[in-house]
Amino acid sequence: MLERSLTAIRTLRAELARERSAVREPIAVVGTACRLPGGADSPERLWDLLDQGRDAVTEAPADRWPAELYHSADPRAPGRMYTTSGGFLTEDVDAFDAGVFGIPAQEAAQMDPQHRLLLETGWEALESGGLLTERPDSRKVGVFVGMSGSDHSRVPVPPETVGPFTATGAAPSVAAGRIAHTLGLRGPALVVDTACSSSLVAIHLAVRSLRLGECDAALAGGVNLLLAPDPYVALCKMGALSPTGRCRTFDAAADGYVRAEGCGLVALMRLSDARAARAPVLAVVRGSAVNHDGRAGGVTVPSERAQRELLREALRDAGADPHEMGYLETHGTGTPLGDPIEVRAAADVLCRDRPASRPLVLGALKSAVGHLEPAAGVAGLIKTVQVLRRGRIPGNLHLKEPNPRLGVEDLPVVLPDRPLPWPADGRGRIAGVSSFGFSGTNAHVVLQDARTAAPEHDGAGPEHYGAAPERDDAVPEGDDAASERDGAVPRVRRRAQVLPLSAAGPDALRDLVRRLADWAAAHPDA
Repeated sequence: MLERSLTAIRTLRAELARERSAVREPIAVVGTACRLPGGADSPERLWDLLDQGRDAVTEAPADRWPAELYHSADPRAPGRMYTTSGGFLTEDVDAFDAGVFGIPAQEAAQMDPQHRLLLETGWEALESGGLLTERPDSRKVGVFVGMSGSDHSRVPVPPETVGPFTATGAAPSVAAGRIAHTLGLRGPALVVDTACSSSLVAIHLAVRSLRLGECDAALAGGVNLLLAPDPYVALCKMGALSPTGRCRTFDAAADGYVRAEGCGLVALMRLSDARAARAPVLAVVRGSAVNHDGRAGGVTVPSERAQRELLREALRDAGADPHEMGYLETHGTGTPLGDPIEVRAAADVLCRDRPASRPLVLGALKSAVGHLEPAAGVAGLIKTVQVLRRGRIPGNLHLKEPNPRLGVEDLPVVLPDRPLPWPADGRGRIAGVSSFGFSGTNAHVVLQDARTAAPEHDGAGPEHYGAAPERDDAVPEGDDAASERDGAVPRVRRRAQVLPLSAAGPDALRDLVRRLADWAAAHPDA
């Protein structure tokens, strides 16, 4: 009897240990895809834009709304906006290849363009993670979308054009359900709206769902399109938008944020499953946290205390020391109130007793592309995955004179205005991504580079095509094989590689060839 009891206790302890391990398991980022301002229609093109220091902010396209009816330099003018600046997509937001997804033309015409962007970007993220090489419905894949309203539903339409697909085409809840239905995904499918933190909260929920075993893989991120003038007018009346039309994050001249549009999604798997599947691990989510400001100075006023608590909880979940975090992708909207609060909170948690030899670098994607609102968090995360992989941190645009209210003069904090190298050490690179909603809901994700978290599965090559890790296929040429045995460096030739390509149609195939050719030209040593 005693022996059986001891065996049962050992079994229960082992099960408890497995459960505890599962809820802390690292999550692999195996695929990323995006449509962002400035022609950044892939993570690599986003990196090019940032590394080259290009500014993606422009004036609103003429086909969005008649500017003369809504613009006024007088911020008090009723029904008018004092700025039309924004980070806009360069592609036609109405263009959509419905046939690829088996969607009838009539239904596609009544779909919110945000739904269409999510479908296209979701397909690419799953494909780049190798999750479309088998039938998607053979595993439980969850869909977690951050989305805050729909400008599409604000645009007036003649009553006679309302049809059988109008309701589902406009409903935010269908945005996630449509992806799951179209691709046959059987995990949880839900839409999150916490305002500007929506997409990072969606990623946090996807991480939790994977750890709890609710799904085997997950698609998470967000979308935002600027199609109607009303939100611009409302945000101008709040005084939230920059009258000078730029996000001057960390700068003494910061005067508000610039709106932006786009879409970003990441494909996630448990790290153990990614290793077993030999998936291309791009980075690893070590931990995440979500909280709320509580009773702050106002519903939209950020709380320094809540942000400190958020960082500490995310680090606890990640099992990481504050000094290990070398880079923080901030919320960084470029507001006179928000920037100092965020930087002070981060410095208090991450820089206390921090050695000067390991400074904390602060970055802000919004300075280059604007604030994607509900999709801002995933855009910042995709940028940070690139930073971790490349060991290089882009500079912050429009940073001329640091805001003295940040209080970092005597702290080991770097605010780069040009690209900085981020050398790797034995402990690897660890970064954080913050996203705060004006609803008061905050999110933070802790990431680690794949080379130290999962070295045998570090994804390499063009992420947009789901390439496997690079291999050295160079072979000694002719008699140089002997010189290699003698210790000399031989001349080499590369074996020719056949790359079978397929697409849904001729135009898509040509586009795929163009993208791959562009990547190969930019990476001659690959």
